[in-house]
Amino acid sequence: MPQWLCNQMMRAFQQKDRRQIKLLNDCWYFYRTKQAPKEHDSGSVMQ
Repeated sequence: MPQWLCNQMMRAFQQKDRRQIKLLNDCWYFYRTKQAPKEHDSGSVMQ
C-alpha cells in the first residue's frame, strides 16, 4: 500500500471519519485491481 494512502487511512480511522474510510478503501481496491494484471502478466512470460 502506498505510504500516502496508509497515512490517510490511519488519520481517517483516528478521526472516525466513515466517509473518508470508505473512499480510501475504494481507492485501495481500485489500485490493487489495476496493479494485479500487470504483475500477473510479467510472471507468465518466463517459462
